Amino acid sequence: MEFLDLIMPYILAGISVGGQYALIAIGYTMVYGILRLINFAHADVFMVAGLMMVYIGGSVGAGIMALLPLWLAIPVVIVLTMLLAFGIERAAYKPLRTAPRMSIMVSAIGVSYLLQNMALYITGGLPKPYTVIAWFSTSMTFLGVTIKRVTLITPFLVIALVFALVMLINHTKIGMATRAVAKDFDTSRLMGIKIDSVISMTFFIGSFLAAVGSMLYFSNFPMVTPVVGAMPGLKAFVAAVFGGIGSIPGAVLGGVIIGVCESVIKGLDTILLTTGVIKAPLELTTFSDAFTFILLIVILIFKPTGLFGEKATDKV
Repeated sequence: MEFLDLIMPYILAGISVGGQYALIAIGYTMVYGILRLINFAHADVFMVAGLMMVYIGGSVGAGIMALLPLWLAIPVVIVLTMLLAFGIERAAYKPLRTAPRMSIMVSAIGVSYLLQNMALYITGGLPKPYTVIAWFSTSMTFLGVTIKRVTLITPFLVIALVFALVMLINHTKIGMATRAVAKDFDTSRLMGIKIDSVISMTFFIGSFLAAVGSMLYFSNFPMVTPVVGAMPGLKAFVAAVFGGIGSIPGAVLGGVIIGVCESVIKGLDTILLTTGVIKAPLELTTFSDAFTFILLIVILIFKPTGLFGEKATDKV
């Protein structure tokens, strides 16, 4: 029971941050499912969503006055993030739709650096304290553990959003069109499906989830910098690959597994010292990020398609 009490805070924190990775990972996996493109700018859209909340919702620590009350700032930031992703797709990806895949990948990297440099120009490179969303940030007790409310809310919110997304994809006209385009891009076009509308919807959904994920993430880690999206973005990408890129449930499961493992590794020294297994700290926290990428290598070696990925078949 003592061991369970020790490890429970790390498991709860891991499920929470894993859910946030999952929301970002869904954006990667949906875009890849449609365009066969790794949208390298997606992590920076996540960063920009955080930065927009700082300037629109206000930041006491940075001395930035709120432009809008918090209840209005949240939906405005979400809508602006969706419009940003839509603009990126139309300006940087759509003109290269028939170009070699490498061209559109280079374009995605260019957009990523553009967003980072714009954020650097606006912030001067200084970290900006995130807007305090009081209801998320207050502490509460759950299973004898004192945690932020956002830690407990995140898993349920992720489940609700993923359920709504799965219902949208499986039971609506736009969802049917999305599945058709993911299956066969060219045939879908010939069948009269509006490809541009489907792709735009994909970017809208991915950026909506990234905006929600940014609010949850920065409520836990309340500092926004121009490069803050890089590590969560990489971990979300690994989660998408781990679960099987193109699979929404796979992205969610991958995100939660990575989040829990990362959190437990960060607390491993404390757990081992408290239980008397070791007498001095081993500094295992250093390896929490490395574990994610070791996991990626292992998955690529033994199951390149991921847990739920479909094996590619050649058409004759």
